[in-house]
Amino acid sequence: MPGSQPYDVIVIGLGSMGGAAANALAERGARVLGLETYQPGHDRGSAHGGTRIIRQSYFEDSAYVPLLFSSYAGFRKLEQESGRDLMQLCGGIYIGHPESKTFAGSHAAALEHGLEHEVLTAAQIRERFPTMDPRDDAMGLYEANAGYVRPEETVRANVEVAARKGAELHFDEPVLYWSAEGEGVTVRTALGNYRASRLVITPGAWAPELLAGMRLPLSVERMVFHWFTPDFDATPQPAWSEEQHPIYVEQTGENLQIYGFPMTDGPEGGFKLGFFREGIPTTANTIDRSIYPAENVRMQARARELFPHLSGEVVQAKTCLYTVTPDEHFIIGLHPEHPQVSVACGFSGHGFKFVPVVGEILADLALTGETAHPIELFDPQRSSLQG
Repeated sequence: MPGSQPYDVIVIGLGSMGGAAANALAERGARVLGLETYQPGHDRGSAHGGTRIIRQSYFEDSAYVPLLFSSYAGFRKLEQESGRDLMQLCGGIYIGHPESKTFAGSHAAALEHGLEHEVLTAAQIRERFPTMDPRDDAMGLYEANAGYVRPEETVRANVEVAARKGAELHFDEPVLYWSAEGEGVTVRTALGNYRASRLVITPGAWAPELLAGMRLPLSVERMVFHWFTPDFDATPQPAWSEEQHPIYVEQTGENLQIYGFPMTDGPEGGFKLGFFREGIPTTANTIDRSIYPAENVRMQARARELFPHLSGEVVQAKTCLYTVTPDEHFIIGLHPEHPQVSVACGFSGHGFKFVPVVGEILADLALTGETAHPIELFDPQRSSLQG
């Protein structure tokens, strides 16, 4: 309760990254208070929708790959501790022209880090995955060590395990204000003030408000996931299931990049996909959560360029929030003016696969001010973030 003995660390935001940080801090014996506006696994931010891709042949930058090794191990550990099924490896394929970032970047990362992979021609992709009909000049990099994780289950698992390890977690308690003074911090909610030696801020799409003093060039964007029904007469149902179908990312020529999943929850759940970089600017508090028919039509038309038999009705569609940096790399590090404050935000739509390792990094930064993990790419003061 406010006014009690100060905590070692307060964590603001118990979504994907904050829940992992609270878990890692509690495991190390820190006295942790976590504060969250909503309930665990809510759908107001960026950690919902049933599935998130996990992959290692990382076309965004090969510097992410060592972090992914740690993250895979972290997901397996969290599964054991929580008793929840979180990560399913069904394979992944990344399709594009030979020189495209999607294909060539994935290939370069696989070669640099010695990742097992196969390079497939368009004809080989069609033969192995009959749901797909890529352009004749497309190439695909396939890796078996890819798949998906369950975001809501992961968030719930982290907070449950953190609580068992001794973390004090408050839900439905929005943070109104935080300040750093001397070597400590104060966090104010509607219930009063809390004190701690260190603060971790994982604000998701609320970063522009909670980190306003850092003047970070963040764009909060409204994204939409879509689930469609395939034509099972043209391509039998098993071909769309995770037993036979990989996760995928595809951009060939001037197409907008799309990504998606096998049919993970049976035919009634639909076949999920979305645009990878096609958001509408918004804020976390003003997002339009309505889905418009034109959005479904546009998504299905683009999807059918790769999946010609994805011709059935839309099953459902949901909004999600991306918080995007100009270079689309994360922001993880110490606050430049307050070294007792650690921040993690700007995950740009590709951060969920790093949840366990980001939790470890934030625990390192909060307790020691440094980490052995390679995070130079995510420096809050890097030149690409400066106006």
